[in-house]
Amino acid sequence: MLCVPRDSHVAIRRTSRRANSGLRNPPAHVTPLTCAKPILVGAPRRSPYCTPLLQVPPTTRLLRRLALLAAAPLLCGVLAACGRSTPDSLTAPTPAPAPQAAPTPAPAAQAAQAAQAAQATPSTPPAQPAYVGATYAPVPGRPQPSAAQLTEIGRRIFFDASLSASGKASCASCHDPQHAFGPPNALPVQLAGADGKQEGPRAAPSLRYLETLIAFTEHHHDNDGDDSIDAGPTGGHMWDGRAGSAHEQAAMPLLSAAEMANASEADVSAKLARTPYADDMRKAFGEDLFGNPSAAFKAAGLALEVFQQSPKEFYPFSSKYDEVLRGTAKLSPAEARGLRVFNDEDKGNCASCHISERTQDGAFPFFTDYGLIALGVPRNRKLKANADPAFHDLGLCGPYRTDMKDHPEYCGLFRTPTLRNVAVRQSFFHNGVFHSLEEAIRFYAQRDTSPERWYGRSAKGVVQQYDDLPVQYHANLNTDMPFGQKRGGKPALTEAEIRDVAAFLRTLTDADQKNAPVNAAH
Repeated sequence: MLCVPRDSHVAIRRTSRRANSGLRNPPAHVTPLTCAKPILVGAPRRSPYCTPLLQVPPTTRLLRRLALLAAAPLLCGVLAACGRSTPDSLTAPTPAPAPQAAPTPAPAAQAAQAAQAAQATPSTPPAQPAYVGATYAPVPGRPQPSAAQLTEIGRRIFFDASLSASGKASCASCHDPQHAFGPPNALPVQLAGADGKQEGPRAAPSLRYLETLIAFTEHHHDNDGDDSIDAGPTGGHMWDGRAGSAHEQAAMPLLSAAEMANASEADVSAKLARTPYADDMRKAFGEDLFGNPSAAFKAAGLALEVFQQSPKEFYPFSSKYDEVLRGTAKLSPAEARGLRVFNDEDKGNCASCHISERTQDGAFPFFTDYGLIALGVPRNRKLKANADPAFHDLGLCGPYRTDMKDHPEYCGLFRTPTLRNVAVRQSFFHNGVFHSLEEAIRFYAQRDTSPERWYGRSAKGVVQQYDDLPVQYHANLNTDMPFGQKRGGKPALTEAEIRDVAAFLRTLTDADQKNAPVNAAH
């Protein structure tokens, strides 16, 4: 079963279709090409990627088999003759050397060895199974809490402002259910902290449509029918993907000085023990829960995670576009034009990252592939952190995420958010620099053709293109459509097309939400 590539023994690994049309620009990798299906010698070629090494005619194969059968008796005779003529000296077993006694240690050394053995024996506990202490692991002797229990506890934690240092900020303060669990105002970042006046590090994202979000990985294969395509850095909660799960993400605001500002896990545990639902937590997690602050903190994170998996509240799929997919509604002419531009690889090319079609298994689209991409969003000079000209939020490579700081190729990359309920928002991108849906779309269309519209200027009046990304990382920027046009050239979208795309995006708003007022100002 030998096969080789039709043209070569290696092939350049293709990046994602979405990468090729505007997703991320990950570097190409050279990897061995393997056959999807083995090809039998002499069988007709079935794979477009492989050809047989050689094809042997059936007559030749038959003659070879007959020759082997005829030679078998002769081979057996030769082997038998060799066995009879073998000298005894070669077949006799070699005697084993006599065992030697180990040297007897000196009395002082014996005493030291005995003391060491006596100390080591009681201090070495038996190894525990790997699942002990894991978030989802069952606890021996205690029933597992039900999903209904965890959902209700998580709901109460989510809306409980008493768990913050100020007593005024809850999870819902930044993730308002009336705004698709996103920010309820037009602030670029939300205010919280112990005094309620600290700016959050980034814009608060929506918590809806995250149930299929995977933990961060540098290599991902989308559910698009071709598992050979590496889509590059993908996944993880937070804008930089640093949280591997919803319960890990929930812990971060609780302990962030700029958000709920608790001093420690013990601080959160003590507050939870004083809540009206503390007894519900004991019933779900054990009567001794609050005797172990770390366990109580972990229990709160698990409850928040399960609450955020409630379909009705976090992924209802109740937008007009969902009804269109079900065949119970139709897009207006403007919305239909907007969808065509959205999908067109030579125009908006939005669907390269914000997937708009059903998946291969029939699931409704989430309008994100959860990948990380560098867009070159303008610096938001209204943020206090940006008053320091040396400070740059580089997303995947720092400063809030530290494990990728030695990967310069990742600097400037942020996770692609869902566009479901995007029209409910009043601030856009990781730094909240834009405040209307039309303006955000216009930036995509004109980033490279009219940089003077978006970026700051030097003291000499020179436009500082991509002013929030140091020049050594400019190679990371995405340059596929609608980007990559020459300065002063024709933008990828006209003003009419920008309005049409915005009209389509407003069809992605869930039935329980209300779109923000239309503000198409430049």
